[in-house]
Amino acid sequence: MATWEDVARIVNGLPLTAETAPHDWRVGKKLLAWERPLRKSDREALTRAGSEIPTGDILAVRVSDEGVKFALISDEPDVYFTTPHFNGYPAVLVLLAEIDPVALEELITEAWLVQAPKRLVQEFLAKSS
Repeated sequence: MATWEDVARIVNGLPLTAETAPHDWRVGKKLLAWERPLRKSDREALTRAGSEIPTGDILAVRVSDEGVKFALISDEPDVYFTTPHFNGYPAVLVLLAEIDPVALEELITEAWLVQAPKRLVQEFLAKSS
């Protein structure tokens, strides 16, 4: 089970990141991860689709593309999901209470790699090797 403190710790460990508002993290000016409570339209769409309405804290995280988003959802539907609001957008919704902190770190690091400046990514990967 991950918490907002886990999210902050992971993001703050990556270069050029900042929490620009509560539960809104960016790398430079690019959105990386953010709190995304369900809106009325999200609940209605999930109900129409016959899906259970998730409860608890929800984190939205950038992914490299929609293929990755749908692979995550397919592999672990109890952890990852999406709503029509995110159709065509490379981000996945995560139930914090259901994700392992190690998996969360991997997801956020991948989001950082997608959003960070290319030179910074190269330096980060060189140091990680």
